[in-house]
Amino acid sequence: MSRAALQPLDPLGIADLLSDEERAVRDAAREVADRLVQPHIAGWFEDGTVPDVRGLFTELGRTGLLGMHLEGYGCAGVSATAYGLACTELEATDSGFRSMVSVQGSLAMYAIHRWGSEEQKQQWLPGMAAGETIGCFGLTEPDSGSDPGSMTTRATRDGDDWLITGRKMWITNAPVADIAVVWAQTTDDPSGIRGFIVPTGGEGLQTPTIHHKLSLRASITGELVLDGVRVPVSAELPGAQGLRGPLSCLNEARFGIIFGVMGAARASFSAALSYAADRTQFGRPIAGFQLTQAKLAEMAASLSTGSLLALHLGLRKDAGTLLPAQVSLGKMNNVRAALEICRTARTILGGNGISLEYPVIRHMVNLETVLTYEGTHEMHTLVLGQALTGIDAFR
Repeated sequence: MSRAALQPLDPLGIADLLSDEERAVRDAAREVADRLVQPHIAGWFEDGTVPDVRGLFTELGRTGLLGMHLEGYGCAGVSATAYGLACTELEATDSGFRSMVSVQGSLAMYAIHRWGSEEQKQQWLPGMAAGETIGCFGLTEPDSGSDPGSMTTRATRDGDDWLITGRKMWITNAPVADIAVVWAQTTDDPSGIRGFIVPTGGEGLQTPTIHHKLSLRASITGELVLDGVRVPVSAELPGAQGLRGPLSCLNEARFGIIFGVMGAARASFSAALSYAADRTQFGRPIAGFQLTQAKLAEMAASLSTGSLLALHLGLRKDAGTLLPAQVSLGKMNNVRAALEICRTARTILGGNGISLEYPVIRHMVNLETVLTYEGTHEMHTLVLGQALTGIDAFR
């Protein structure tokens, strides 16, 4: 009986474990990424811009990729694992592209879906799922990153309204967003931190673009500058009180990262594998040298274990048994592994490894940002340490 040959990009045959739905969602995400983004992404990254963002969001909405793991309100309602696999395909094209999608679905839409009123869900989610309304998520501040409880953005009651003043930094989609989910300390409310749905066209709100980035350049990043922005009481998310609200949203987004970074790693590994077979030195392909094969073997093993970890955590999430510390373990391990794969792939490509004619350097510098956002590597290490020991080391 003949045996099937090992598949270099999936040496453990992980794809054989997927359901028909999971394969279908994976393939649909790959088709969209290959058609809409892949032919242009190197140029977008080099130019630091994404032309026709609204057209891109509309197409993503048409194909059901926005908020795909949420139920109802025009959302596809696929499994968590299927959503994770879609993130893998999106990030295999570019981390910035995946970030645009995950901020829309796992941060802005999830916040409304999880913590909003029925009226808010009906008002905003169908348009966001369709890509007609773009959202962003305002938590991080210039002086408040890993410690969101120290945020200085304030919301003060004024009759039947709230007045919000503060500044949010490093906000994906902000310059093109129609609404922002903004988190603020309430000055005269014992519940403390609350979330608000803030239309971006209102008086007192500016969304300047952040320039001069050397990472995630094909992702539109900006600020939210709020100066007495007035919103009605009906704009507050009624279910979210305290840090539990924003932290639950971050945990949702981190789950997609665990899968997504394996896409960036796979794309870089694939580029290195092809290059090693084609590049000839000393009269033979460099793929025939032991040191190159050692690098490729280590990359394949790391890619496989990271992908298995992502799939395992996806199954736990679908079963309702996924713990926040397990999400931290997944992000900590997989981002680190993906970054190391990209760095190793860069060495195989030599000087060509720093050229945008190949995807490796783009994925590598993008992952430097992913290592930091949605919780730094250090914070996830300490979250896991606390879960292991019962001792809180970061307060």
